Amino acid sequence: MLQDLTKKWSDVRQLVPQRDQTLQAELRKQQNNEMVRRQFAEKANQVGPWIERQMDAVTAIGMGLQGSLEDQLHRLKEYEQGVYAYKPHIEELEKIHQAVQEGMIFENRYTQYTMETLRVGWEQLLTSINRNINEVENQILTRDSKGITQDQLNEFRSSFNHFDKNRTGRLAPEEFKSCLVSLGYSIGKDRQGEIDFQRILAVVDPNSTGYVHFDAFLDFMTRETTDTDTAEQVIDSFRILAGDKPYILPDELRRELPPDQAEYCIQRMPPYKGPNAVPGALDYMSFSTALYGESDL
Repeated sequence: MLQDLTKKWSDVRQLVPQRDQTLQAELRKQQNNEMVRRQFAEKANQVGPWIERQMDAVTAIGMGLQGSLEDQLHRLKEYEQGVYAYKPHIEELEKIHQAVQEGMIFENRYTQYTMETLRVGWEQLLTSINRNINEVENQILTRDSKGITQDQLNEFRSSFNHFDKNRTGRLAPEEFKSCLVSLGYSIGKDRQGEIDFQRILAVVDPNSTGYVHFDAFLDFMTRETTDTDTAEQVIDSFRILAGDKPYILPDELRRELPPDQAEYCIQRMPPYKGPNAVPGALDYMSFSTALYGESDL
């Protein structure tokens, strides 16, 4: 009996130091984990807000109401350089996160950010910058190739933004329709108006995604703006055909135009009654004005 008691006491004396060592090891582990948590949180609480500020700034530039397109492009490229220069901070955070994983640390009360959310935010920021740069470059090409002015472009952008309530960079069909109407585009409220609108949607949303992006909207409005002849443009065209005369002759129309177009003009152009008129002279100026005015021909 005494021997058993002695053995148990001896065992206890051996187990106590082992237990102490285990507790000390666990304490050191928890202290190290706490340090890693604080390190990650301190860095994450800097990186997270920085990414959010850059995203807000890039989104604001993408709204297109601050300066010319060239100014917007310059500022976007500056942000792009700044983001790439900031990458070492992300890499440093990844190293701390590696220690987080090795320590099997699953929660961190010192920050709302996780490495996954920061990675996603970083990629979204890069994607947003690249997308906006591409869009602005395309808008510059559209503006210059189609001959629209910066003021027209600003008007299109302003109207689009007004109906893009959630700042998604796209419009639902009804938002798109309201946007067109706000720019003076006439869409009837009858069945024919709906048919016309569906034709427009097929052009601006050919893949039937259910949304109209700004680039497609801009391309449509540019075509509508630049493809519409004015009375002055038509008068200039007839003046060229007439050899700078203030009137044009039926034979000149038949010689220069397709037969059906020539006959249409001959039948509807009033006689020219100005000075130096010759028999059969037609008044292409009043015809053009009526064609693009409110008169019926």
